[in-house]
Amino acid sequence: MPVTATSSTIPWSALVLALAGGVLLAATIGLWVYFGSAVFFEMVRAGFAACF
Repeated sequence: MPVTATSSTIPWSALVLALAGGVLLAATIGLWVYFGSAVFFEMVRAGFAACF
């Protein structure tokens, strides 16, 4: 009986989560580079204050 190779597939949910995490990380780094660290942290702090 011949041995067949099975390919391992990544679940779509894991792929979507990885893509969303990558987009979030890229946006974070982009904002940090554009605004600088002090303004970036103030924006994040203001966002958290608005939510809570």
